[in-house]
Amino acid sequence: MIGQIGIRATGAFAALWLSLTSPLAAETAPVVVELYTSQGCSSCPPADDYFHRELAGREDVIALAFHVDYWDYIGWKDIHADPAYTQRQHSYARAAGHRSVYTPQMIVNGKDHVVGAHPGKVEGLIKTHKKNTASVDLSIARDGNQLRIKATATQPKPMQVHVIRYKQAEKVSIKRGENAGRVLTYANIVSEWTTVKDWNGRSAFSTNVRVKGDAPIVVLIQRENGGPIETAARIK
Repeated sequence: MIGQIGIRATGAFAALWLSLTSPLAAETAPVVVELYTSQGCSSCPPADDYFHRELAGREDVIALAFHVDYWDYIGWKDIHADPAYTQRQHSYARAAGHRSVYTPQMIVNGKDHVVGAHPGKVEGLIKTHKKNTASVDLSIARDGNQLRIKATATQPKPMQVHVIRYKQAEKVSIKRGENAGRVLTYANIVSEWTTVKDWNGRSAFSTNVRVKGDAPIVVLIQRENGGPIETAARIK
């Protein structure tokens, strides 16, 4: 079933700063694809599989799987779900004027919404967004437990800086619910999502964020209240 319920690192400066401060470099011009999924949703496995096999490992895409909790009541509690991820999806729905949310859903660069089981449409949106020019230059570097973030904007606007960590892959044996008896592989599972600061874009942005562990790090700069992602960068 498809159930319903009622943030590009660009520029010579960025490249130079990354190369001088850290051997870990952010990628250039990635398209962010967010998957909203649930282990309790019977229509999600095809989207999860496409996400795992075709999107998670791409260099030109930052693929992030947000597991939602609104199907937990069916009989299986999604072990990766977080109510905050459900609220993020609701923010996107409100921004788009939609009255409901659903799984599986993919949202491309915080702007375009598509059923996650439609790979052709997803690929078309990725291709379109790769042609767009970002209005924010972003550079990130890690030095031990410190993540340094720098950004400049060509147009002032209300934005937020987000830091995300994710698990690259995990197999889950589902015991109950609509997918009972299946062993499913999930990829790029969001495990942490923090809004670091609000930023109006009028002056250059610079901050340090404490990070631990070796999980990949993603920085998104996104307009407020479920708006488009202006730019993104990743350190694997």
